[in-house]
Amino acid sequence: MDRSAADAPGDARVCVVATRPDTFERCREGVYPAPRGYDRTREAFDYVAFYRTAPVSAITHFAPVTDRVEQSRGESGPMTGADWAALVDPVSDAETVVVFELGELVPLDSPVENDRSGVRGAWYCTVADLRAAATLSELAGR
Repeated sequence: MDRSAADAPGDARVCVVATRPDTFERCREGVYPAPRGYDRTREAFDYVAFYRTAPVSAITHFAPVTDRVEQSRGESGPMTGADWAALVDPVSDAETVVVFELGELVPLDSPVENDRSGVRGAWYCTVADLRAAATLSELAGR
């Protein structure tokens, strides 16, 4: 499926996730892993939005999900051994992940600023909600 986040329909479903700098950089390369036990691996959504914990504390980008690939540790796939060590091991002891393959990341015109305690787990909203919210509190209230 060839979609651009820049022209994403307002009613499209988005999964908002927190990313550390290493994870965000790998997302720029088209890969976002989530341990298979996380709810987001079973939810339906078309886009992923990224709450960046550092160097900013805001949702700054989103990207279309182009595929979902299940991969177990040690198997060939989109995740390398270095990816497991950098992206999965610091947050989970999972042996299987769902790798969300992503299209190009698109910056939000206005980042959704952190005015609370950040994003924990996965949040769900629409593209229109994401584009309209100025703060996490505002987004959470939609």
